[in-house]
Amino acid sequence: MRLQLALNVHDLDAAVDFCSKMFGAAPAKQKPGYANFAIDEPPLKLVLFEEPDAPERLNHLGVEVFDDADVGAARERVSAGGILHFDENDITCCHARQNKVWATEPDGLRWEWYRVIEDV
Repeated sequence: MRLQLALNVHDLDAAVDFCSKMFGAAPAKQKPGYANFAIDEPPLKLVLFEEPDAPERLNHLGVEVFDDADVGAARERVSAGGILHFDENDITCCHARQNKVWATEPDGLRWEWYRVIEDV
């Protein structure tokens, strides 16, 4: 399991250059307008979306897991807690097929628990 931080950036190339130097790692995946880093230490999935006109830098937060049972457990927790949520199963997002559950915290910040099935 690792935490995910998804940011909106003005200039993807500049952000990738900075993050590569900051974390000493190359992007795990880079496509037009998108890059992600799968960093071992600290365990972090850093996702960059090139969105120059986005009103906020923080896109969303998440938790990447490696088993669908963990997605199901998160779904059960938010459901039992009365938290409004929605599921996305076998969807394509961020250049990968994924299963996930989304929840929104009281101030409107979106969180996802997800598992990547395969890159596309």
